Amino acid sequence: MTRFSGLAAFLASLLSAAAAHAAVGFQHFTIPDPKGPPLEVGVWYPTDAAAGPTAVELFREPLANDAPVKGARLPLVVISHGNGGSYAGHIDTAVALAEAGFVAASVTHTGDNWRDQSGATRIWERPRHLKVLTDYMLGAWRDHDRIDPEKVGAFGFSAGGFTVLAAAGGEPDLSKVGEHCQAHPDFFDCRLVKRLSPELLGHVPGDVAWTHDARIKAVVSAAPALGYAFGKQGLADVRQPLQLWRAENDQVLPHPFYAEAVRVDLPSPPETHVVAGAGHYDFLAPCSAALAKVNAMICASAPGFDRVAFHQAFDRDVVAFFVRTLSKP
Repeated sequence: MTRFSGLAAFLASLLSAAAAHAAVGFQHFTIPDPKGPPLEVGVWYPTDAAAGPTAVELFREPLANDAPVKGARLPLVVISHGNGGSYAGHIDTAVALAEAGFVAASVTHTGDNWRDQSGATRIWERPRHLKVLTDYMLGAWRDHDRIDPEKVGAFGFSAGGFTVLAAAGGEPDLSKVGEHCQAHPDFFDCRLVKRLSPELLGHVPGDVAWTHDARIKAVVSAAPALGYAFGKQGLADVRQPLQLWRAENDQVLPHPFYAEAVRVDLPSPPETHVVAGAGHYDFLAPCSAALAKVNAMICASAPGFDRVAFHQAFDRDVVAFFVRTLSKP
């Protein structure tokens, strides 16, 4: 894994120490989507209220439910989950951000979540969902005046990693999917497209429009899906500071077609981390016992890989990146 500079490592250690004493508020609600059903949202934020054990889907965290927000001019990080996930899939990272003084807001993508996969291949809807979430947090959320609209970041994993790249200005060329899947029909994304929307292997809908959001000032993309679809031209407008993560042993989105393709084609070199021994799903929050019973596949790590220890370092690195890039006066 790439090492931080001495200054960044020192900053991360300070954040970690402070986090041990920080309380985190939590809200769970739905917001209107002008082009679809309401979007499910989870929000984590700093508070002075006492926290207690709180169920968030199949996770359980010490949170202060619906507590008052602490602070002003807080930076905002919006979060996009991977295929078949939910707003709760990166709960540990959201909590770490809130402990460090951020508002972290995560959306469950309509048609691509654990309850409903019917729209999983309509990947162009995802950046639009993220913008709807950002619009809500900056304009309609009851504490929107606590957020600094000039300090907005985006975090995403897998399909969410693709989502934040597109939202930040990326323009993928979906006509590349057919050629890619002809060469790699057994790859996860190709099997998904073949099962749900085989027509995309030979035809790209003419009405596809990519939603961008110039308010996004910093991006963390972990194991981004469809990385090959961007190319240099498609990533030319992604000029924000960017932290890119890749699992060394990613068998879902294997090297070099996804994260590596993004790294090579970005206009400026990103801060790149390659996680030794990790698999694709190791970027998800460490599983609770209840989640492991329901979905053992996403909870299993390779022998010898400690997901809990990795996430302690991962969360510190993600938080430190957003501190450096969003917390400037």
